[in-house]
Amino acid sequence: MSAHAESAVRPAPDQVIQDIADYVLNYKIDSKLAYDTARLCLIDTIGCGLEGLRFPECAKLLGPVVEGTKVPNGTRVPGTNYELDPIRGAFNIGTTIRWLDFNDCFLAAEWGHPSDNLGAILAVADHLARQGQKLTVHDILTSMIQAHEIQGCLALLNSFNRVGLDHVVLVKVASTAVVSKLLGLNRDQIIDAVSQAWADGQSLRTYRHAPNTMSRKSWAAGDACARAVNIALLVKKGETGMPSVLTAKTWGFYDVLFKGKPFEFQRPYGSYIMENVLFKISFPAEFHAQTAVEIAHTFHDKLKALGKTSDDIKSVRVRTQEAAMRIINKKGPLANFADRDHDINYMVAYPLIFGELTSQSYTDAAAADPRIDALRAKITCVQDEIFSTEYHDPERRSIGNAITIELNDGTVLDEISVEYPVGHKRRRAEGTPLLMAKFKNHIKPHFDEATQKKILGIVENPAELYQLPVDKFTNLFTKP
Repeated sequence: MSAHAESAVRPAPDQVIQDIADYVLNYKIDSKLAYDTARLCLIDTIGCGLEGLRFPECAKLLGPVVEGTKVPNGTRVPGTNYELDPIRGAFNIGTTIRWLDFNDCFLAAEWGHPSDNLGAILAVADHLARQGQKLTVHDILTSMIQAHEIQGCLALLNSFNRVGLDHVVLVKVASTAVVSKLLGLNRDQIIDAVSQAWADGQSLRTYRHAPNTMSRKSWAAGDACARAVNIALLVKKGETGMPSVLTAKTWGFYDVLFKGKPFEFQRPYGSYIMENVLFKISFPAEFHAQTAVEIAHTFHDKLKALGKTSDDIKSVRVRTQEAAMRIINKKGPLANFADRDHDINYMVAYPLIFGELTSQSYTDAAAADPRIDALRAKITCVQDEIFSTEYHDPERRSIGNAITIELNDGTVLDEISVEYPVGHKRRRAEGTPLLMAKFKNHIKPHFDEATQKKILGIVENPAELYQLPVDKFTNLFTKP
């Protein structure tokens, strides 16, 4: 009898991983639109992190592992006086950014928040700048564009949530690639680091979106950022990679999680994702519901003009996309903040009743009003095939919703339909002033008027902002 022996020959790295390494090392970004959008994204993401800090549940997770620890040339965390190692800094920054689900979004076969990657990018760039490396905000924007592109291109045709993986696995992969470049790793090392990021993917398998198990785990993105920085630093010290981590038989990512199916790609890496990213401007609502929330506000005003209130509503019908039906259409009791900001019925009911939807609208105190669940029970969501198709169309990328309301007296209010939220590329001119107003509101509770004026003077001037050293940029947001 003969026994089968596996080959000990080290295979060539998976092509997907080589492509990522070549992109971050060699691709020259010459899109003005990408940099203009990245500037808005940086401003908005920093603001979202500062707003997240105002919630005690978020703030208690931050700081060093051992209280009082300060790291020489350490990463600064915006809105605090922490000086942390870049791994812990990435966790802190990533956690604040993602806490309120108010940062940018990209929707495709997989959804996600590409600006989550700023947790890793800013932590490493700030640490390196304080050690004397000449890095500017332009370098941060370049890393953001590339991280957006990696995460988004992987998400266009490949659904990770369908196999039980949270989208932050893509944050870890994208962040690992771009911070490896910032740390000076060569091509082989970047390949090793990215392979390690995929190998760690199964540890990010979660039930964060599963029915009845939603938890306020907004630190998942911070965890992914921290893992990315840790992996890059380990490889810099000599740790090797796993070249066939995706394609290895039985043990590889594809066989274990994708039933042997390799990733599909719609387009090569460039700057498409940043150019088409979605901003959450008007409402801190899961993005598939943004247009529905906009419509609900319009109906609130219509009801008021008719001398009616939400108590006069008999039924609400929401036409929406397949993705919304699958991930944010919930019935029954909602246990916490995360349940509520991931339920389209709650996000429609609240503004119909109150005429607003803010970060405070998801708190236990706000949700205690019995009118909310009473109205949720009157809402029915149905899938619209056109909305579902145009959601995936690369030339449209719409996130359409339509709402029809019937009143108790039999009156049916005309359906209102909105395809593109104000944060969409097609409404960028309309959305940019609102995005800046959002940023101003987010910095106001943290800084005095003189500091606010200084911050705004810099971020509103692209030429000055792009050339600003990274450490001077983060100093703008550091507390004494």
